[in-house]
Amino acid sequence: MPVYLWKGQDKKGAVQNGEIEAADESQVRARLHRMQIRPTKIKKKPADLFENLSFMQPKVQTSDVVVFARQFATMINAGLPLIQCLDILQSQEENKTFKKMLKEIKDSVEGGSTLEDALSNYPNVFDELFVNMVAAGETSGILDTILNRLSEYMEKAMKLKKQVKGAMTYPIIVFVVAALVIGVILVFVIPVFEKMFADFGGALPAPTQIVVGMSRLVKGNIHYIIAAIVLFSFAFKRFYASKQGRVLVDDYLLKLPVFGSLLRKVAVAKFTRTLGTMISSGVPILDALDIVAKTAGNKTVESAVYKVRSAISEGRTMADPMGESGVFPSMVVQMVAVGESVGALDSMLSKIADYYDDEVDAAVEGLTSMIEPFMMVFLGVTIGGLVVSMYLPIFKMAGMAGG
Repeated sequence: MPVYLWKGQDKKGAVQNGEIEAADESQVRARLHRMQIRPTKIKKKPADLFENLSFMQPKVQTSDVVVFARQFATMINAGLPLIQCLDILQSQEENKTFKKMLKEIKDSVEGGSTLEDALSNYPNVFDELFVNMVAAGETSGILDTILNRLSEYMEKAMKLKKQVKGAMTYPIIVFVVAALVIGVILVFVIPVFEKMFADFGGALPAPTQIVVGMSRLVKGNIHYIIAAIVLFSFAFKRFYASKQGRVLVDDYLLKLPVFGSLLRKVAVAKFTRTLGTMISSGVPILDALDIVAKTAGNKTVESAVYKVRSAISEGRTMADPMGESGVFPSMVVQMVAVGESVGALDSMLSKIADYYDDEVDAAVEGLTSMIEPFMMVFLGVTIGGLVVSMYLPIFKMAGMAGG
């Protein structure tokens, strides 16, 4: 069925545009009339040569889903029928992949499926958290409220992820650049100096001899070094993909001196934010904990959450197994205990999440301010040391000539 591009004005005179799949132009005009839009331009969309090549299509980003949830909530709150909401969202979507997905979701709902079932067909875009909260919203009749909560939750999760990524990316980039610079100096620059020193003759200072020896070692075994790095990366990836490897690495990451504290705070913020959002949306606590465990992102935290879930299913409170796990700070355990005792667990979890969001902000800022001078010292000592060791023989020869 062909796709038509349209442009028109709504009831308030605002200019709108989008795409509609229809048999002919008359069907497009009829659908726009139902949407209360007066068309000013309608034309058939040119064929996309790469439409059937999935790797050439844009990926659906979290930001796309956030905008979808927020606009969907606004339309439902305004009283528009579910099918019409999906039709408008699909027609206005610019991401081709997401647009096609929304059309298929709309067709499924039109065919009698629930929104929950239609969304669950795309687990890479709508995860279990999203689908289960939509199901709770459909059942309780507060889908607009649930979608607003989802969009707020996802925006905060995106911010948290961006902060952690920024904190981790900076030192990695500096280290990689430093390693490349040192490699270039050892392989290409120092051999030139070595030849020059050999022409002059005489004994080289000890630091220069060490650097020249390193240069010969690296230059003579560069292929083996690159192969070793590639093999190590491949082996580590395979090891981390295994169940036991993931458990060992994730547990070790939480015990790292500086980054471990940051990762623990991120895990607590994510756990409390996700669980609080789901409980306040009407998802049963056992189902919520099961989803929280699967989306934890760390096997140690996942194991702790499953133990909490098992304890609750046996009739225990939530706070006790959290304290026994050793993963959650004592303050979190105590606040959860208070929330359970007063019957306000969801709001207490949200307060904990807000607190730990601020803690992550402070931790990232402190980590960045600490890493910057360390990296400057590292670069100065390594690269500066190499340069100075190469100039020592020149200073020595200059001294002898002056003497």
